[in-house]
Amino acid sequence: MPALIEEGRAKVNLTLKVVGRRVDGFHDLESVVAFADCADRLTLEPGPELSLTMAGPLADACGDTSENLVLKAARLLGERVVDLEVGHFTLEKVLPVAAGIGGGSADAAAALRLLARLNELSLDDSRIMEVALQTGADVPVCVASRACDMTGVGEGLLPLDLPKMPAVLVNPRVPVATKDVFNALGLRHGELLIGATDVVMQAPAWPEAGRAVDDWIAALSRGTNDLEAPAARIEPVISDVLSALRATTGVRLVRMSGSGATCFAVFGTDADAEAAGEKLRADHPGWWVHAGSLS
Repeated sequence: MPALIEEGRAKVNLTLKVVGRRVDGFHDLESVVAFADCADRLTLEPGPELSLTMAGPLADACGDTSENLVLKAARLLGERVVDLEVGHFTLEKVLPVAAGIGGGSADAAAALRLLARLNELSLDDSRIMEVALQTGADVPVCVASRACDMTGVGEGLLPLDLPKMPAVLVNPRVPVATKDVFNALGLRHGELLIGATDVVMQAPAWPEAGRAVDDWIAALSRGTNDLEAPAARIEPVISDVLSALRATTGVRLVRMSGSGATCFAVFGTDADAEAAGEKLRADHPGWWVHAGSLS
């Protein structure tokens, strides 16, 4: 059987509201999630044994291969599907690691899609989504890789009709551990943030299908990323990235994604996004910069 290929697209949190911390220690969130047109590539060659090889420009940043989320997801699925067919994965890593754009989660989701294809499983199979959530909070939304309003600890997914938005993603090549950012947020077990009751009691109202980019930018501008401030305290360079993005021509919205350190800017035109990307690469050659679109 020929090799199967899937892409793990970068996930971007356009908004991220921390509702509170549950008594079990996990945090309840509400986040508008989009996906970028940059991605890792995962290949599966069917075979008798499960294995993984790392490749690509950022392969060395991924750490111990045995702990990779691709293998974790595959093993968890194998515990639920009798005689699951597997094989050798090759991951071409181009997205920065520990960057707030769900690179590892996107890779794990790509692995689940590949195994579903190989074993003729539907992505709606309850075992797929159970494994996705157990692998990581961002994995369920990455399985479909489409814009969603994500709630809870990642299990609540409401699809959104998000128009294509010109954007630039920037990572200063500084990893930020998600657990450190949530620790810096400082919520106690069972604590709600002030005003978070409104998020729990009322479904978020986002633009309806067919609305223009301007309508979405206006709606998103009323949101925040509650992790931005604590992440910037841990890694002050995040503030430098945000400032650099705000200084670009034609920018409409600037924010950090996830727990950082990747930040993004939304622009009015593709030309503005491309020009901003070129300027940022020239001014900050050590940063990872991608100019493209979110959808």
